[in-house]
Amino acid sequence: MYDVDAVRRDFPVLERTVGEFPLTYLDSANTSQKPRRVVETVADHLLMHNANVARAMHMLGAEATAAYESARARVARFVGAARPEEIVFTKNASEALNLAAHTLGSRLHPGEEVVISVMEHHSNIVPWQLACERTGATLRWFDITDDGRLDLDRAEREGLINERTRVVSLTWVSNVLGTINPIARIAEQAHAVGATMVVDASQGVPQLPTSVADLGADLLAFTGHKMVGPTGVGVLWGRYDLLADLPPFLGGGEMIEVVRMTGSTYAPPPYRFEAGTPPIAEVVGLGAAVDYLSELGMDAVAEHEQQITRYALAALGGIGGLRILGPTEAVDRGGAISFVLDGVHPHDVMQLLDARGIAIRGGHHCARPLHERLGVQSSTRASGYLYTTEAEIDRLAEALVHTRDFFAGRMSSEGGTERRRALRAAARRQRDQNQTRAEVSA
Repeated sequence: MYDVDAVRRDFPVLERTVGEFPLTYLDSANTSQKPRRVVETVADHLLMHNANVARAMHMLGAEATAAYESARARVARFVGAARPEEIVFTKNASEALNLAAHTLGSRLHPGEEVVISVMEHHSNIVPWQLACERTGATLRWFDITDDGRLDLDRAEREGLINERTRVVSLTWVSNVLGTINPIARIAEQAHAVGATMVVDASQGVPQLPTSVADLGADLLAFTGHKMVGPTGVGVLWGRYDLLADLPPFLGGGEMIEVVRMTGSTYAPPPYRFEAGTPPIAEVVGLGAAVDYLSELGMDAVAEHEQQITRYALAALGGIGGLRILGPTEAVDRGGAISFVLDGVHPHDVMQLLDARGIAIRGGHHCARPLHERLGVQSSTRASGYLYTTEAEIDRLAEALVHTRDFFAGRMSSEGGTERRRALRAAARRQRDQNQTRAEVSA
């Protein structure tokens, strides 16, 4: 029996309050909270076992290397890898997908094609755009149906996956729509034409029991911070024979076999792709996160996610003026629920809910093409996880009704107009600041 109250006791942050309101954390698709065990494991490693791996021959070096490689083996078991050497540690899923796009992209030629989808996170769009720009290959994509699922019928009619296809790279679970895509079916189509199947599993591995073999993936990326692990560590799983055949991504220490001024040879996987000092403490923490999830049981985690998602879809679906983006039933669906509230900008929704202790996300969630396809500039997203309760969903629904009524002008409290103006002005300032930061980053 899954005991969500017992699980919540492992996460001290969930005991916090925001003013008079309990903290209601519904932004786990962005980053999950961390159990005490993971934090303590990272702290213990840094305090008592800190050293570089695979280099220092002293006691601390041996301890650090053992802990690092033990975590690799546990992560491999967690996703059903055939051997630990199929696990490459990166700093996040974005780097893992860039590694895939750069190495596979080195083999693309003009006239060949890469297939993605319109529902991808930017991390699974931009690297393939860059690869196609470098090589002259063509980028094509799946569209979606009105209910937010891949339009497989249209893709088949148009021959989206064909003899020119060299790579198919898709998200397993959409970070906006929550849609769970039929990866195994699409992988079979990709393999039938000799294409490589890449999977962005950033939202899938944290929520669902994972078997890379059952998915039919050739390469699969995910990240630690969405699965109760630390930030700064991601994973690229790959079939060993494919990894052994791919060129290096980054050059530097530890990814080499022999270096001479006239040329170098490279280490076997996974070390070929782990140049320089890796995120050692973060990898150790990810090992602890995998242990934590394994002890809960991923079947139980997935069942809880489905139950809380069904409850949330029903609660939000009953709010007038609120439109859910993507599937409205918890069938082949993950826990991220994005929606629009008539007449209210998502940043305003986010700010007003934050004042009531509810943490959600507003924006395009690094999926701007998808929002354009849906005909909306941005959306609000609520995402629960293994510690989310029905009471928290009730608070969310109540706060959204309050927000809708507030902006509709149906609240009669004195000074409401002035407060609405102040809130909108603050939201505009925040949007301007975000835009400025984005322009500076660009």
